[in-house]
Amino acid sequence: MNYRMICHVLGYVLLIIAALMFLPLIAGLWYRENVLNFVITIGCTAVLGFIMTRIKPRSQTLFAREGFAIVGISWLLMSLLGALPFVICGDIPSYIDAVFETASGFTTTGASILNDIEGLSRGCMFWRSFTHWIGGMGMLVFLMAVMPLSGEHSMHIMRAEVPGPTVGKLVPRVKKTAKILYLIYFGMTVLEAVLLLCGGMSFFDALLHAFATAGTGGFSTRGASIGAFDSAYIDIVCTVFMILFGVNFNIYFLLLIGKFKDALSSEELRVFFAVIVSAAVIIAISISSMYGGFFKALRYSFFNVATVISTTGFGNADFTKWPAVAQCLLVTLMLMGSCAGSTGGGIKVSRIIVVIKAAFADIAQMIFPRSVTAIRLDGKRVSQETLRACYTYFSIYIVTLVAVTICISFDGFDVTTNFTAAVSCLSNIGPGLSLVGPAGNFAMFSVFSKIVMTLAMLLGRLEIYPLLVLVMPTMWRRK
Repeated sequence: MNYRMICHVLGYVLLIIAALMFLPLIAGLWYRENVLNFVITIGCTAVLGFIMTRIKPRSQTLFAREGFAIVGISWLLMSLLGALPFVICGDIPSYIDAVFETASGFTTTGASILNDIEGLSRGCMFWRSFTHWIGGMGMLVFLMAVMPLSGEHSMHIMRAEVPGPTVGKLVPRVKKTAKILYLIYFGMTVLEAVLLLCGGMSFFDALLHAFATAGTGGFSTRGASIGAFDSAYIDIVCTVFMILFGVNFNIYFLLLIGKFKDALSSEELRVFFAVIVSAAVIIAISISSMYGGFFKALRYSFFNVATVISTTGFGNADFTKWPAVAQCLLVTLMLMGSCAGSTGGGIKVSRIIVVIKAAFADIAQMIFPRSVTAIRLDGKRVSQETLRACYTYFSIYIVTLVAVTICISFDGFDVTTNFTAAVSCLSNIGPGLSLVGPAGNFAMFSVFSKIVMTLAMLLGRLEIYPLLVLVMPTMWRRK
């Protein structure tokens, strides 16, 4: 284990976090607020980061162990230090609550313990939504874009942080891949902010909602979320961009270089859009009587299908009052999540496709024992290693989901609340059903439950392994 290199890279992560905190500090100054909370946090984070960067590694080589360690520890530090501005200024007096809110921001979950969002200071409100944007693409991906790491070994960091069963490079150099991803991410964020401005949002609201959509996080500047604006135009813009940010970013790269056929032939993309359209139509039919007709119901069904499957978590209606079929479909979409290589959470569409195909292949093998059925995705054969990884992730995901549900059930809330709260945190969605629906929040849970759900959010965003390996003794052996 290259401990010195781990400390060195973590130091740069802290320096970047300190630098990014200048943006909410500027927002606070613009609105003439006391920004001492950001000054103190920036100072502490920068000093700690500077000290850690002075630890010079004897070797800059990074292997899988170092990659997992760097990613897991980085996200823990980001959540612990990022909570300080809320506590220092008193917007969130409880440190556990502040860590929950911050982890929810960085992991792009959007679950909140706040009862009065409008009462936040502008600086903290900016930081709260900005954590979505930082966490959406990943802090370590940003680090690779600006800091030269040791050759191709930096790919281990990207594999540990970028969601999906497999991670590949868009171009031969990892650093250039990271830059391309962030340019696409930045461009789409700016475009959405401009469109929201055109819809009547203030610059502050448009920017923060663009941050939240880009990271598929869902923090809003209003307690009633997007529903507070009561605008069909804003609903449509957010719906479109929630879906777009739920798409694998490799698709956008292929479109940029003119490989339209390759981009549109993506099996995962076709299934993703087919599920969205099918679910939205079924839900619209089931709720049409509540909204005075099918077409008005379609506006709300498409928005909420998009917000759930992309794991964004915005709200424009309380879907806990919808019929059971609509709620069941939404919970199913919560578990499924968006595409691999997107900013969304969940199990991922590509894994669902691979596992379903593998199940049919196994059934065919039972009927015709001598037959050999190859499992293919986008025309390419799925390797046994990828198939095993999908099965393993499914198993660990279900076990983790059950464990989190049991742990938070000691608070005495109903089964629907506990289960959907666990799904919400592990799939990085935000709202669930019953007490944690769009009209509720997570404030009523105990300190123990909030710690469990905070860890669940981090496990879900990093797809379990980077945090899980941190508690394995074999991980920390020198050889």
